[in-house]
Amino acid sequence: MTAEEKRVYFLLKVVIYSYHGINEREQRDLEASSKKLDGQAELDWATQFVAKDYISAFERVREYLSGPVGDYPKPKRLELIDMIWKANNLKGYVTEMEATAMMRLAKDWSVQKEMMELMLQ
Repeated sequence: MTAEEKRVYFLLKVVIYSYHGINEREQRDLEASSKKLDGQAELDWATQFVAKDYISAFERVREYLSGPVGDYPKPKRLELIDMIWKANNLKGYVTEMEATAMMRLAKDWSVQKEMMELMLQ
């Protein structure tokens, strides 16, 4: 995984986890993912990106990701959506705000239909 892909990965996780505040389980997931991917620098970058302004974080993330993710093949875009869906389910549920945010990303990346299918599984 390239440094850019790690940034995308961690930025997605951090922004979705931050909707209601990162809980202990989510923090452990971020730390474990960081170790597994050798991505502490990218996790730190993503955390700082979101922390600059929590209110506008999601829109800034959408804007940032429109560049790199827009060029990814469709299966890779869907893989990213699936990853954040599964990661967000670590706590046992997904809130309406979180699901709406993921659906907006899926729409941005032209994988809405596929995201709906994943959500129904």
